[in-house]
Order: sequence, then structure tokens, then C-alpha cells
Amino acid sequence: MNEKFYITTAIAYTSRKPHIGNTYEAVFTDAIARYNRLRGKDVFFLTGTDEHGVKIQEAAEAAGIAPKEYVDRVAGEVRETWDLMNTSYDKFIRTTDPDHERVVSEIFTKLYKQGDIYKGEYSGKYCVACETYYTDSQLVDGKCPDCGGAVVEAKEEAYFFRMSKYADRLIKHIEEHPEFIMPESRRKEMVNNFLLPGLNDLCVSRTSFSWGVPVEFDPGHVVYVWIDALSNYITALGYDVDKDKQGEKYKKYWPADIHVIGKDILRFHTIYWPIILMALGEPLPKQVFGHPWLLNGTDKMSKSKGNTIYADELCKYFTVDGVRLYLLSEMPYNADGTITYEAVIRKYNTELANNLGNLVSRTVAMTKKYFGGETPTPILAGEPVDDELIAACRNTAHTVCEKMDELRVADAVDAVFELLGRANKYIDETAPWVLAKTDEGRERLGVVIYNLLETIRHAAVLLAPFMPATSEKILSIFDCKADWNRLESFGQLQTGTELEDCGILFARIDEEKLLAEIFADKE
Repeated sequence: MNEKFYITTAIAYTSRKPHIGNTYEAVFTDAIARYNRLRGKDVFFLTGTDEHGVKIQEAAEAAGIAPKEYVDRVAGEVRETWDLMNTSYDKFIRTTDPDHERVVSEIFTKLYKQGDIYKGEYSGKYCVACETYYTDSQLVDGKCPDCGGAVVEAKEEAYFFRMSKYADRLIKHIEEHPEFIMPESRRKEMVNNFLLPGLNDLCVSRTSFSWGVPVEFDPGHVVYVWIDALSNYITALGYDVDKDKQGEKYKKYWPADIHVIGKDILRFHTIYWPIILMALGEPLPKQVFGHPWLLNGTDKMSKSKGNTIYADELCKYFTVDGVRLYLLSEMPYNADGTITYEAVIRKYNTELANNLGNLVSRTVAMTKKYFGGETPTPILAGEPVDDELIAACRNTAHTVCEKMDELRVADAVDAVFELLGRANKYIDETAPWVLAKTDEGRERLGVVIYNLLETIRHAAVLLAPFMPATSEKILSIFDCKADWNRLESFGQLQTGTELEDCGILFARIDEEKLLAEIFADKE
């Protein structure tokens, strides 16, 4: 039986269409899911939408429509964006799904009956944007510590979760499983800033709005986001509070191998969520990875700033795989990344048109010119320069494995494009056009062209998690599929087979002309 691998994104809040910063998370998670499938694992990739809360109720009222109609529209935009970006999710959950709402209600009731949830009253500073209460000491210059927005004095009856009951147990778990929160700097932040100072009990119901899952035994209350949204990771698999009714997918895939989330919601996933799971008597996820933000230049993207960039806009100019490549290669492991149209154009021209596209088109053209379009049979023994290229292929596969297992996706992408660069250099070193001039040279030429074609095949397989459509297109030249097992040895490309033509992969972009077109479209 194949090893299971369960990976999730955070579910997108349905207040607005997702921008490219939100989209990064889905593409990043997809690359990890595709890589693990390629390695033979039984992968389940979950994504979806968070659809309850006061912000959505207010947005729907402002639009003059019912909340369900509003979230149906935005959830549709989220799914369209994820599909546009060729993300290979296995399930798209919505928190308005009837099964999810039913189980959330049962979870709340179970926690109440066992004494983890109690009724009280909350008064304090409330940030509407973040839907969160804060104490005076948590505010920064009198404003919300998370979004910097204004807070209001609020008071309401609410149910609370006894967080402190499980705090010591969570600290012990984090100490014993240092890989639980990654990167390491985020682990230290959670422990030092939130756990060690002591946890306040958590407000888990609201009465000031009605758009949510009603508390079964107290209908004036709705279940708050912490239990509603976070529970999606188990309700999507068929979790049930009655162990005898537990879904088969839950038994198979839980605990999650990785929750991929933005660094701004790390506290909810590494403190609130594991404590909820402890109270339910369920195992904790193996790892929570808090990725950095994608900035527009130096600013965080937001509608209010008018600096949002959307995936469909970018794909119109740079193709889906062109955008995927930029997102995956330009986001550092533990620091915010940046995106501008100029930077995307430079990456597109340098890596896609000049490096990858040029290598494939030159090699296929030479195969046609010198060998009638058939993969040549290498007759002569290899030379040191051949050995270097073959070693580069083997080393790159090893590096991609190592980096992807560490979630250092940008480093893995860089390794593949370094291999492509090495292959382009190999063309200059061996000068096939010179070899073609003599009979003796033509025998050597067969070795050179074969090595180039085999390197392209290797690179195409390695690109499959990052640029799946491009990988498939390149492999169609050889009439083969992405197969990780066929990377184990160099020289598996069948000789004497006729190559298919895949056309121009990426045409070079005229930067000045395209920028003028982009800014004209925005006016």
C-alpha cells in the first residue's frame, strides 16, 4: 500500500475575489502535492472556502443579496482561480456544506458537554476586520495588532473554550516535535509570545450576527470561526464525533501531514486548532507551515490600497505555467516575496524563453536537421563533458527531492533551471554544428544530441510539480509521461523513435510593448 500524504491549504475567506498573494498558497501547496504523487504517495489535497461571519453578512447586506448568494458567487471565483492555476486538489470544501455544518454543531455540543466550553460574557476591544477580541495589553498603539485597524468597545454574551486547560500539554508537544511548526522562527514566536505568557480562554460563539452555524442547544448563538473554519480539515474527510460513524477517508488520511497557511494565521493553526483536537481526543497534524507573504513591490496587497494583482490578469499575459513558475521561484522560504509586472517579464524572458524554450527548440531542430527527427543511437563512448552533464541530471533529481521534502520549493525550482542552463552550456561546449561537418564528427554528434534529449526528458519530469502543462508538452515530444522511477538512470530514452513537434514553448516578450498594453488595459 502506498504511503499516504494529506496536505491542505487554509480555506479562503469569501469576502472578495482572491488576489495573486492568496493564489500563491494554492499553487505552492499544489506543487508539493504533485511532487508527492510523482514519488508514488497516496495524496489527498484539500482546499476550499470559509463562508461564515459578520464581514460576509455585512457585505451581502451592502450588495442587497442574501449571504448564501453572496458566498456562492465568491466561492465560485475562488474555485475558478484555483482551476485556472491548474491546482490538482482532491476536494474543495465549503463551510456552508451541510455535512460540515452538521459536524461543526456536533463538535461544539460535545465540547460543551465535556466541560471544555462554558457560557460567559465578553467585554473588550473588538476588531471587526479580523473578527477578534483583544485585551488592552495586546493592542499596538491602541489598534489591532494583526491588521492595524481601529478597534471598538464591545460586550456580548458568549461561550468560551478553556484554552489554559491544554496549554502545558501543547507546549510539551511542540518541545517534543520541533518540526510541528515551521519555519523554526515561527515556532519560537508562537511559544514565546503566546503560549508561555499564558492563554486566555477563547470566545467561540457570537450573538451579534446570525450568519453562521447555530449552537444546537442555544440558537441565539452561532459557532464562531475558530471551531467552524478550522474543523474543515477533519469534516472534509468524514470525521464524526461518534467514533463508530467515522468516515473511511478520515481513518485513512488523518492526521494531516502538512497544513500550509499564511504566516498571519499561524496562531490559530498552532494554538487554537491543536487544542481543539486535543479536547476531541484526536491526533494533531504532523506539521503546520507558515509561508511568507507575496508583496506588490514593498506593499502588502489590499483592495483599499488599489494595488491588487489577480491571477487571471497575469495568466492572460504570461500563461498559467509562466505565472506558476514566478510564484514558486520568487518566494523565499522565510521572507516575504515580491511581484511586479517588470519582474515577471524578466523571469519569463530569462528562464522560460531563453533557458528552457531555447534549449528545447534548438535540440529538436538539430535532431531534425542532422538525424531526420529521430532519436540518435550513441555509438561512441562518452567524454568528460558528457559525464558532467549526466552527473548534473542525477544530482538535480537528488536536490529536488531534498528541497521539496524541506518545503524549500523555490530552491527546488532553481535546481531544475540550473540543469537547463548546464545543458545550454553543453551545446556551446560540444558545438554540434561543427561536428556535423565530418563523418567522424557525426558519430560524436549522435552522442551529444542523445544526451541533450535525455537531459530534456529528465528536466521535464522534474518540472512536473511546478509547470505541469509545460512538462506534459515537452514529454509529448518523446511520447512519454512524467515517471519519477525513470530518473534513476540516464539513458532510458528509446533510440530510433521519431520526435513529435511541440512548437514554441515560450516566445520572448517585448517588455516595453507589453507594459504599455498592461497599463492601457488597467485604465
